[in-house]
Amino acid sequence: MKKLLLSAIAILSATFSFADDVTVSSPDGKLVVTLSCEGGRPAYTVSYDGQQMLCPSALGLKTSIGDFTREMKVVGTQPSTVSNTYTMRGTKASRGDYQANSLTLNYENKDGLKLTVLFQVSNNDVAFRYEIPRQTVRRREYKRLRILAEVSSFNFPDGTTTFISPQIGPETGWEQTKPSYEEGYSADAPMTDASQYGHGYIFPALFHVGGPGVSGKSEKSGPSGWVLVAETGVGSNYCGSHLSDFQAGMGYTVAYPDPGENNGFGSDFAAIPLPGKTPWRTITVGTTLKPIVETTISYDVVQPLYAPSTDYLPGRYTWSWLIWQDNSINYDDQVKFIDLASAMGFEYCLVDNWWDTQIGRNRVAELSKYAQSKGVHLLLWYNSNGFANDAPQGPRDCMNTAIAREREMKWMQSIGVKGIKVDFFGGDKQEVMRLYEDILSDANRYGLQVVFHGCTIPRGWERMYPNFVASEAVLASENVFFNEGAAIKQPFDLTLHPFCRNATASMDWGGIIMNKYLSKDNKSRHPRHTTDIFEMASGLIMQTSVQCVAMQPNNLDELPQFELDFLRQLPTTWDETRFIDGYPGRYVVLARRHGDDWYIAGLSAQKEPLPLTLSLPMLTPGQTLQYYVDNAKTGEPQLTTLKVDRKGRVKVTIQPNGGVILRSGQ
Repeated sequence: MKKLLLSAIAILSATFSFADDVTVSSPDGKLVVTLSCEGGRPAYTVSYDGQQMLCPSALGLKTSIGDFTREMKVVGTQPSTVSNTYTMRGTKASRGDYQANSLTLNYENKDGLKLTVLFQVSNNDVAFRYEIPRQTVRRREYKRLRILAEVSSFNFPDGTTTFISPQIGPETGWEQTKPSYEEGYSADAPMTDASQYGHGYIFPALFHVGGPGVSGKSEKSGPSGWVLVAETGVGSNYCGSHLSDFQAGMGYTVAYPDPGENNGFGSDFAAIPLPGKTPWRTITVGTTLKPIVETTISYDVVQPLYAPSTDYLPGRYTWSWLIWQDNSINYDDQVKFIDLASAMGFEYCLVDNWWDTQIGRNRVAELSKYAQSKGVHLLLWYNSNGFANDAPQGPRDCMNTAIAREREMKWMQSIGVKGIKVDFFGGDKQEVMRLYEDILSDANRYGLQVVFHGCTIPRGWERMYPNFVASEAVLASENVFFNEGAAIKQPFDLTLHPFCRNATASMDWGGIIMNKYLSKDNKSRHPRHTTDIFEMASGLIMQTSVQCVAMQPNNLDELPQFELDFLRQLPTTWDETRFIDGYPGRYVVLARRHGDDWYIAGLSAQKEPLPLTLSLPMLTPGQTLQYYVDNAKTGEPQLTTLKVDRKGRVKVTIQPNGGVILRSGQ
């Protein structure tokens, strides 16, 4: 009898616990977030189309005014809807249409202090953030706080595998310039693998629920799914975050910067006034990779922070440094790359480090005038500051204070420079995020676009800052020059990034490389391990509105005319992007629309030819496409035509380390 009574109490308790849960679903009803507060600990779960994508995962903050992770209770909920349409200048789509259901949960801790959690759920995306009101408890008014830790977690089902990159520790790498988001990625690795440097993993992070399989197919009989985790809306308002190492039963938690970042300067926590809000944590979910590649959640939930001072123009740029290196930063060599840009119809030429001493400011002004006479504008390289890194390259100490920036940017505007590339940042502390924002805001006053290198990932910045172009934040093309191992690995990297790094933000990978060898004479050092068509297609796969075409002057005489013609008209902005086929690190096929023209590009990292039947519903049956492909016998690039069949399909074969391009229009 006693056992029966205890069983009845257990069942009744479970019933009440379930009844206390609240849910918020996507407009189509497939994506469901369930919120609970069992034992006073806030948590959430995520399911898609009936499949669990996230097991119970923690919510909460630890702050200077109180603990909001335990002994919490829900004191109110409020459902609502969100509808937002907007336009974008330089991302994967020119228009956003965000429709979501939202749920606001009001919590109170044991001391009567209040915390709000806001969830917004669209058809394939979850976004949540914390909001802390200004409040008075026991006659004390709380007007500000320090957020010391965040316990938000992402607890995946057993068997989930990872496509993630490790965070590295501070004051590491060349001249102590790391962390800079330039480490390698796993491919279908177990969650239980420890991070390489013991500092967890960077955003964005891709997870395969259901585990790996042969040719991308799950080896399990159960369903499979994909989850991409990131954050957005981080500016001077907060520090940048990353993921902890995996912890059994908890998954991955949000982690704040290491105290040693930025050479130890600045706090490793966030400080905000009240009322205040944290950045958004985002979770993109799908049973296929289509919503992962096509997501716009990074931009959907943020707003522009200022208006553009001018119409910032997208385009292509030449760059001597990638292959000719430091010695090329002289007046005569830069003229050659300006002439190359002019011959190709490119808009920009980037003059890299040491220009202040190897060319000099007066001659840079002359160089800018010459470039403009050829229809080209200069972009100039800068070191971010003189404290957070030991990198010797100049110009230094021009971007780290408001007074220096004002002087420098006014000068650049006066000589017709249109953009800057700022390198070597100190990590993810709020102090560093403030520097990014200050550079962007000041640059906007002088009509300068901004690219960051040696830096953190962008977090909604294309929409927040209208003159922001892209960040490196990836093991980029310079490594293909520095060592052959990176050149061999390039196909893996560029077939992976559309699913993670480039899915959430623009990426300056740094060059469509057309030399056969990574040398000025195009005969020595190690070879490029990709085909010409791979490189051309990478300019369509890798998304940024100001794209580096790392041609060399010799390429004008060496490349087939059809390759030159393609690069001359290469678009860098897109009205629409669609995922066609692929698997991270193996191959990828995307379709992008520019105006009325569709470009379908594919890359392969496979060791054997990859035959594919591509469904292209955006095209007309019977339509003839331009078809750029590697010849199966000779490996040489060729341009031919291909017709869309009556079912809207085409059959292509991508050669090992090769590519394909299909283009509608003329």
